[in-house]
Amino acid sequence: MSNILTRRREPFRFMLIVGIVGIVFLFLTLSLLYLLRKSSTDWVAFHIPLIFWVSTGMILLSSITLHQAIIYFKREHFRRYRWSMGITLLLGVLFICTQLLGWWQLTSEGIGMKTPAGAFLYMLTGLHILHILGGIVFLSVAFVHAVKRPQYVDSFVYSVNPPNLLRLQLGTVYWHFVDGLWIYLFLFLLYHQG
Repeated sequence: MSNILTRRREPFRFMLIVGIVGIVFLFLTLSLLYLLRKSSTDWVAFHIPLIFWVSTGMILLSSITLHQAIIYFKREHFRRYRWSMGITLLLGVLFICTQLLGWWQLTSEGIGMKTPAGAFLYMLTGLHILHILGGIVFLSVAFVHAVKRPQYVDSFVYSVNPPNLLRLQLGTVYWHFVDGLWIYLFLFLLYHQG
């Protein structure tokens, strides 16, 4: 009977878990600092831009389309897999665009980087955008691999290759994580915006 601590693990999965734990600690620390700084007298109240609601819908929809893509991949419906991956990638890019539009709305309302509230807001959402960009790299690579193999046989051979399966699994876990991270940030900022 092997000990749970000494059992061999897949190193890339372990690295992803360690990375996710580090990201969680980073955002929890920034959230705590936000709450501490919010009690100061120079805090300027702001309201979450309406476009952030749209971006939240897009990121939730991207998780659904990615989940559906994985189902199609496992069932060997490769054409549908390609379409679902393409839609997921497009939603990820649109999420970033809507976030940037939200920033533009905030700056037009006077919430800039020089205000404490603005500095925290841009830092939290900007760091999240950087993490989304990492997911977009994964989605782009997966989409290119899917499009390069339009024939069923090529797609099937690609789908049964263990490193390809692992890459897809890890990328999916990461994408769902950054989606969940945005939901946390959105709710946190929505609740603590004033």
